[in-house]
Amino acid sequence: MLTYFRILKESFNFAINALINHKFRSFLSLLGITIGIFSVILVLAGVDSLKQEIEGSLSGIDKNTVIVMRFPFTPTDIPQWKWQQFPDVTYDEYRSIKRNTPNLEAATFVMQVPLKIIKTDHASASNVNIASITYEYADIEELKIAQGRFFTESESDRGSTLIVIGDEIANSLFGSAKQAIGRKVKLYGRKFTVIGVLKKEGAALGDYSKDNFVLILTNFARKIYGDNNRTTFPRIIIKPKKGIDMAEFRAILTQRFRLMRGLKPDNVDTFFVNQMKGVTDVVDNITSTLNQVGLLISSFSLLVGGFGIANIMFMSVKERTNLIGIQKSLGAKNKFILLQFLFEAVILAIIGGLIGIFLVFSVFWLASQLTGEFEFILSSANILIGTVVSLVIGLISGILPAVSASRLNPVEAIRKGM
Repeated sequence: MLTYFRILKESFNFAINALINHKFRSFLSLLGITIGIFSVILVLAGVDSLKQEIEGSLSGIDKNTVIVMRFPFTPTDIPQWKWQQFPDVTYDEYRSIKRNTPNLEAATFVMQVPLKIIKTDHASASNVNIASITYEYADIEELKIAQGRFFTESESDRGSTLIVIGDEIANSLFGSAKQAIGRKVKLYGRKFTVIGVLKKEGAALGDYSKDNFVLILTNFARKIYGDNNRTTFPRIIIKPKKGIDMAEFRAILTQRFRLMRGLKPDNVDTFFVNQMKGVTDVVDNITSTLNQVGLLISSFSLLVGGFGIANIMFMSVKERTNLIGIQKSLGAKNKFILLQFLFEAVILAIIGGLIGIFLVFSVFWLASQLTGEFEFILSSANILIGTVVSLVIGLISGILPAVSASRLNPVEAIRKGM
C-alpha cells in the first residue's frame, strides 16, 4: 500500500512539474478537458436548476389534481383544428361536478383574464397577471399568505370586490406587504379592498411568478367578461381525495361531462380531463432530452480533451525515457512504471476537470447576482459526476502512453535518453 502512495506522490509531482515546465503545452492540452467538463456540468446543473424551478412552481399542486378544459396538456389524437372548436367549460358545469362527483375533495372555477394595470391614488403596476378564482382555490393549491387572509365562501358566491395580491405588487403599490392590508386598489374601474398578500415566491419563468399575480373572485369576473368569452380560458380544477383509483375517478368525471353535454356514444369528448402528472411527465421528458443533447455536444469537447492528455503523456514518456531506463535497471517493475504514468494522466485530467467545475461555479454565481431571483444549482452529485468523468478520461487517455512506457527495454531506454 505504501508503494502505491509513493507512486501517487511521485506522479503528482511529475504532473505539477509538467504543468510548470511546459506551461503553454499544458494549457493547450488541458483546455480541451476543462471545456469538456465545463460543458458537461453546465448542462447538467443548468437543466437541474430549470427543472427544480418548474417543479417548485408546481409543488403546491398535487400530481393527482385534474384540470378540465377545452385544451389538452399532452399530445392527443384529436386534430388541433377540431379541439380548438370545443366549447369552454362553464360555471354551471363546475357547480354540478362539485355536487355530484364522488371522492372529490375540492373544486374551483378559474378564469385567466387579460393583463391589466392596477392602481392606487399614488402608484400603479402594469402587466399584472390576473386570475379569477373561487374560494376553494386555496384548498387545491397550497397558497402561502404572508399577510391577511383568503376569500370566504360567501364572498366568493357574491363576487365581492376583494383582492389578494402578490408580494411584488404589494411592494410596488404600498411599499410593503404589511401596509397593503385593508387598502384600496383600482381595477376594471372599480375599487377593490386588499385582504391578503401572498408570500414572496421569486421569479424564474418570467412574469408568471405569483409575486406578479393578483387574485379576484370568479363571480366578479363573470360580470365583466360573461360566460362565453374564449379569451378567459375557463377551467375547472379538481382535487380528488387521497388514495383513490385515479383512472376510475377520471372515467367518472368524463362520464359526468358527457351526460351534461348530451354527447352520444359515438361522439368524441368535447373537453379534456388533464392530470397534473401529465405536466410533470412532460417536464421530465423535456429535461431528459436537454440533458442528452447537451451531453452529446459536450462529449466532443471531452474527446478533444482526452487527446490533449494523451499528447502530454506521450511527450512525458519521451522526455523521461532515460529516467525510465534507470528505474527499470534498478529493479522497477513494469507495473510500477505503468501506474506512475497512469496516475499522472489521471491527476492532469482531474486538474483540468476541477478547473472546469470552478468555472461553472463562477458562471452560476455571476448569473445569480445578475438575475437576482433564479436559483442556480450546482449539486454535489454533479460535482462528483465531473470528477469521475475527469478520472475516466485520464485513465483512457493515459493507458496507451503508460503501457508504452512500461514496455521500454531498460538498456535501449538509457541509450535513447543519452
